[in-house]
Amino acid sequence: MSGGAMVVVEDVHRTFGEGDRAVHAVRGVSFTARAGELTALRGRPGSGKTTLLNLVGGLDTPSAGRISIAGTDLAGLDEAGRLELRRNRIGFVFQPFGLVSVLTAAENVGVPMRLRRVAVREREERARTLLAMVGPAEHAERRPTEMSGGQQQRVAVARALANDPALLIADEPTGQLDSETGPAIVQLLRAVVRSKGMRSEGVTALADRVLELRAGRIVEP
Repeated sequence: MSGGAMVVVEDVHRTFGEGDRAVHAVRGVSFTARAGELTALRGRPGSGKTTLLNLVGGLDTPSAGRISIAGTDLAGLDEAGRLELRRNRIGFVFQPFGLVSVLTAAENVGVPMRLRRVAVREREERARTLLAMVGPAEHAERRPTEMSGGQQQRVAVARALANDPALLIADEPTGQLDSETGPAIVQLLRAVVRSKGMRSEGVTALADRVLELRAGRIVEP
């Protein structure tokens, strides 16, 4: 069941460069997303999709317009404030899994908690709980090179959930997975969003809502 507004995007623009060489990656995008929903942002390469996700996630700042996450206006935050928001309120799942090869699955999941200086015992217990929730609990002591692509992506999902975020942003999380594993990851993300009352952006299958981006603008799908 969806709740109150989690993401509010109002007339957001993002332009790179100036004058004749300016690239208008995002042009006047507006939408509102509620907690407990899974919304897909669909678009071809170059449509501005990744740029928009980066803006919503506080990884970049808009050239114009307003974005708020869980009632927090991103424009009112300095870099330290945006960093704190990303650590505490937002989880990211990227197409490259981004796991640290020399760390075990459990240690990879624990990285965000280490940055928050969570106590070792609490960190280890939560990492194992999350791995059990997403599936590969038996691989907790394995390193990424000892796991399949699907198993690595499940670890990446567990890592994204480490700090109990309010918003989960997934940028093409199934792009490197096969036709069987990809839908399983989407189902996993959907189940997580439903169970935690979170908000998820960027998964295109099994979504509650689909937003299509073309040339930096949202159009009717």
